[in-house]
Amino acid sequence: MQTGTSGASGRGILLEKNPNMYHLIQRIVQQDQLHARWLNTLSFLENAGARKISACEDNTLVEIIQLKHAAEEHRHAYILKKQISKLAPAACPDYSNAHLFAPVSTRQYLAMLDIRCSRYLKKVFGLNGAQLRYAAYLFVTYLIEVRADELYPVYQRALSEASHSVTVKSIIAEEEGHLEEMTAQLSRFSDDWEAHAEVLQEMEQVLFHQWLGSLESELAHA
Repeated sequence: MQTGTSGASGRGILLEKNPNMYHLIQRIVQQDQLHARWLNTLSFLENAGARKISACEDNTLVEIIQLKHAAEEHRHAYILKKQISKLAPAACPDYSNAHLFAPVSTRQYLAMLDIRCSRYLKKVFGLNGAQLRYAAYLFVTYLIEVRADELYPVYQRALSEASHSVTVKSIIAEEEGHLEEMTAQLSRFSDDWEAHAEVLQEMEQVLFHQWLGSLESELAHA
């Protein structure tokens, strides 16, 4: 993914190429136990994302697109979890710390992204309650989809080059669709959503690099 503003093209804003991420994943897929934990970590993040989407729902004013996103994120968590059996059937039975990469950083990534985005949106738009939760759903989901649009193709490249039985091709196709849908929703939310997304994406990059650094540190001692 190239750096730069692409706006409504659905490819995201300000994402840089990250060769370190490819080399990290390439190393992970070469060892089944590490790979199982990686799949479990991604499954945890997908599940956490789905739960956050559901938590942002209004009691009555729930759009079908929100239901679709939550359902598909839950399915992604299941797909990733199920493929662990191709590597080590008894590995990673749950999301406890022992079965995740960099568990503290992994658990903090989405939580802190949600908190920081909510603070920004409350300050800029003066939102509270259900309106703030909905705005946070739009922007946080967009940021996560932009990140997924970078990470999963890199992961699939490493899998394909290793001729691996694990695949994330179906997830890639759905994440691309999600990104287009979030772009359309944000366009209806605010005419200048891209400027706000750019600010928030800088926050996400800091959190992502902290997470990636934690993964690299853990792998260095694996």
